[in-house]
Amino acid sequence: MERTLMQRLIAWKDSPHRKPLILSGARQVGKTWLLKEFGAAQFESIAYVSLDNDSLARSYFEPDFEIARIIASLSLQLDMDIKPDRTLIILDEIQTCPKALTALKYFSENAPEYAVAAAGSLLGLFAHEGTGFPVGKVTTLELYPLSFREFLSATGNQRFSELVHSGDAALLNPFGGRLAELLKRYYVVGGMPAVVADYAERQDFGTVRELQDQILADYSRDFAKHMPVRLLPRTLLVWDSIPKHLSRENKKLVFGQVREGARASDFEESLEWLEWAGLIHKVRRVTKPAVPLSAYYDGKSFKVFLVDVGLLGAMCGLDPQTILRGSAVFTEFKGALTEQYVCQELVAECGFELFYWSAENSRGEVDFLVQDRGNVYPIEVKAEENLRSKSLSAFSVRYEGMRPRRFSLSGYREESWMRNVPLWAISNERLWR
Repeated sequence: MERTLMQRLIAWKDSPHRKPLILSGARQVGKTWLLKEFGAAQFESIAYVSLDNDSLARSYFEPDFEIARIIASLSLQLDMDIKPDRTLIILDEIQTCPKALTALKYFSENAPEYAVAAAGSLLGLFAHEGTGFPVGKVTTLELYPLSFREFLSATGNQRFSELVHSGDAALLNPFGGRLAELLKRYYVVGGMPAVVADYAERQDFGTVRELQDQILADYSRDFAKHMPVRLLPRTLLVWDSIPKHLSRENKKLVFGQVREGARASDFEESLEWLEWAGLIHKVRRVTKPAVPLSAYYDGKSFKVFLVDVGLLGAMCGLDPQTILRGSAVFTEFKGALTEQYVCQELVAECGFELFYWSAENSRGEVDFLVQDRGNVYPIEVKAEENLRSKSLSAFSVRYEGMRPRRFSLSGYREESWMRNVPLWAISNERLWR
């Protein structure tokens, strides 16, 4: 299973200014697997410990932050030589040992010759609570579920993955029908590694849904295990309400529909917890499409998307065949799945912070806004080949100087005022930047 983040891990290894690495992300997105694959390919040996279920390893960080003593302890436990630059030290589930997290600062300052990579979930919580997070002393990378291009590679469609990566519109357009069918499969399967691996082997959509339901159940158990008891009922309410909000034409999260009479303050902490856990993406509304977009966030309006499109389908109870065959039920929900997919691709493959715009006193709305190199790109998402773009057109007239883009099932083409980019090619920024 190829992950595009591997290239950034290799760049980290080879950097002359290497700091300890933190690989974060939601649970079950493949952090441990990726670090072990990276270590096996790029280092002579791997020194791996999971701090979640290893009290002995956790104890090494309790007395002090003397790196020589910590290295010696790990060497004794694992019965191996830990060599500077040639052994990858993996501290898994580091969020369960805050002192190990703090120790990364001392690796950075006193022993930079050691290659240390930590993996964990909920690390955003530690960064915000100030519990010894080594700000400025680590390199941080985020791992997401497999993107569409990674999904193609993992499911025996390497040539199509390479085609998308090439950005060759003259070749992409003739194969649009085949890529659209593969995209529907991605809507069902999503990018959770265990689900993709099982689908690649068995091609069984029934098992796909069973695995997704299990992941969702595991996430709910994580809520009970890791968050304050007072937050649990509210978090479950807002988590379960996400599909309902996304199914609406205006996908803005409305607190009164989470619970009658609710206010933003009732769910603020729960949403922060879900965001820090990597389980949701918040897309914030801006009042003006100007640089920097973050300066124009209105402070109260946002959309919430899940971490994975396959999990969204599972939460909605959509039968896989409903999506694959395009039945009436899917027709009603296809916009939600498509915007979810676009959100994932823009975050995971392109690295953007996402915003959206809507008019104060009208129905006009632009699905996403992204900022890149001083330019603002307003993006309209179309779930099929219906290419009327009234909102995007009106927005472009109102705000000149933008670079409008439409993502749809139609092929790549340049128009006088905007560019249409196929949904399956979003990851290739050369096609739309």
